[in-house]
Amino acid sequence: MRWFAIPKMAISLPLAVLAAAILIFINEAGFHLSTQAATSMEEAQEIRGSVNKLLQHMLDAETGQRGYLLTGDPKYLAPYDVATADINQTLDTLRRLYTPYQDELATFGALSRNVLRKQAEMDLSVRMRKQGNDKAWKFVLTTDVSMDPMNAIRSQIGKLVQSSNNKMRLAQAQIARSLQLSRIGIALMALAGLLAFYTYLRQTKALLDSGRREQASLQRERDQLDKEVRDRTATLAELATHLQEMREDERGHLARELHDELGALLTAAKLDVARMKSRLGVTSPEVNERIQHLIETLNSGIALKRRIVEDLRPSSLSHLGLVASLEILAREFENRSGLSITTDLETVDLGGSAQLTVYRLAQESLTNMGKYAEAKHAEISLHDFDGYITVEVKDDGKGFDTTQVKASSHGLSGMKHRVEAAAGRLTVTSSPGKGTRIFAVLPKTL
Repeated sequence: MRWFAIPKMAISLPLAVLAAAILIFINEAGFHLSTQAATSMEEAQEIRGSVNKLLQHMLDAETGQRGYLLTGDPKYLAPYDVATADINQTLDTLRRLYTPYQDELATFGALSRNVLRKQAEMDLSVRMRKQGNDKAWKFVLTTDVSMDPMNAIRSQIGKLVQSSNNKMRLAQAQIARSLQLSRIGIALMALAGLLAFYTYLRQTKALLDSGRREQASLQRERDQLDKEVRDRTATLAELATHLQEMREDERGHLARELHDELGALLTAAKLDVARMKSRLGVTSPEVNERIQHLIETLNSGIALKRRIVEDLRPSSLSHLGLVASLEILAREFENRSGLSITTDLETVDLGGSAQLTVYRLAQESLTNMGKYAEAKHAEISLHDFDGYITVEVKDDGKGFDTTQVKASSHGLSGMKHRVEAAAGRLTVTSSPGKGTRIFAVLPKTL
């Protein structure tokens, strides 16, 4: 599933970028069109306002002119003069606004000529009134001469206003189209976004499902490996226990053979030497010396046999008990090594295999102590509690780092396996320069 999801994601990313680019283009195009339309509307509004102001100024000028002509009162000339000045200014503004538009510029030109014509006509009648030429200004006032330019001005202004209104309507329609385009673009992009999100959710779900399946497969493999490791560990532990029991049986068998066969031979040889010495009587000093040396050699062999037998299978363990065996072990090791050993031993109620485990633990600890510890003093403790016993062997030697124990150090591993095979727990505490403490807890059930 993963090999299929990656290409889809590789395609989805460019599509998402393309959709975003299209949305940006639509928004920018709509903004540009709307800006143009708004500018066109502002210009059309300004033109329409200027055209209406031109018409208003013309009406104001005509009103002031007629008022002055009819009454002769100069106060009517003030609004006339103001309107005339505003007309010229408005014409300049309209000329500037219509310059970019050639179609409306022709109409504006005709309008401008009519306005100038009307202004000239009004200026003429006002001058005639000031000069007292009543017939002339009355003729102008009572005839249609003054009405034609004004009608033309109104018609042309109407056209220009209509043109401005058309521009405004076009601009409004353009803004509406831009808004509609933006709405459609946003709607399409929203749909595309929803589709992309739906696709993303499907891909995510597929990836999660694939991950869960892989995790489940890995978990099954781990469980299978854990089971195989546990089974193999249990098998190896059983094999190690079996080999240990076989070794103890072989040691016991060898100890019995040495005790019975070799002991009988050495004892018989010693008795024969004693009989030979008694029958020879008085002999030379050299013969007596040789016989005495032979007797001492036989005694050394018997002592060596006894020590080997005790190391292989301590007879004191079955005859004298665990406490006495540990005392003998401590004294003999003390004599051999010169190490000072103190004991704190309580009588405990243990089976034969558990007693042998405790004895071997102490024996192996003393052996390692003699090889590596360089200690001067050691202590062996055995204490009895309800349901379990504790064994402790500690020294004041150089110690070691328990985290740096080599895999080839089988002594500690053997002790741990022996204690755990007896359903106990072994703890080794040590640090460089601070000695070593070996502590074991064993149940009394064995």
